[in-house]
Amino acid sequence: MHHSQSATLSRDIDTVVFDLGNVLIRWDPRNLYRKLFGPDEAAMEQFLAEVCHTEWNEQQDRGRLWKDAVAEAIERHPAHEANIRAYFERWAEMIPGEIAGTVEILTQLRERNFRLLALTNWSAETFHIAEERFPFLGWFEGIVVSGRERIIKPDPAIFRLLIERYALRPETTAFIDDSIRNVDAAAREGLAAIHFKDPDDLRRQLQALGIALPARDA
Repeated sequence: MHHSQSATLSRDIDTVVFDLGNVLIRWDPRNLYRKLFGPDEAAMEQFLAEVCHTEWNEQQDRGRLWKDAVAEAIERHPAHEANIRAYFERWAEMIPGEIAGTVEILTQLRERNFRLLALTNWSAETFHIAEERFPFLGWFEGIVVSGRERIIKPDPAIFRLLIERYALRPETTAFIDDSIRNVDAAAREGLAAIHFKDPDDLRRQLQALGIALPARDA
């Protein structure tokens, strides 16, 4: 056995850190904007690319207040005022539900007494909506919410904050995220970083780290 391989197998993971959006909870602004734009997919995509775009939304994940974000976007695109306001006022419609296969894995990890934490890029002003809807968020020992800390992934500072706040040993901690840049950033801090694609792949990757999860429930 090569040294690097034995080092990987001897990690003895005792803690699993989950990203939330599109790992445990489905999130997509299109869930809302398809209702507002109807069949005009091109107009919807243009709105999400130019008006309420990813970088604009990330500022709320970093702590910008929604009232300031909405005002800024309306100033840029006054004709879209109603659709811009809907981004916050109807935000709950962007999260249609949980990703059941990942919640099943979370349940199995909980039954096996793994330490469970979450690290999410999420606005402090909308996170309560998810907390009220998804009881499994109460299973985590702690959740680091970027909007509360005013730092977002992939900034190494938020991973270091997580490690220090919960006294983690990075080498025995698995981190799961659907964004490859966040996965790469976590790996640079020494975490066993997993790129989330779907629940079945996640189960295989956790098993490869030595976590004895059962086969998927029928």
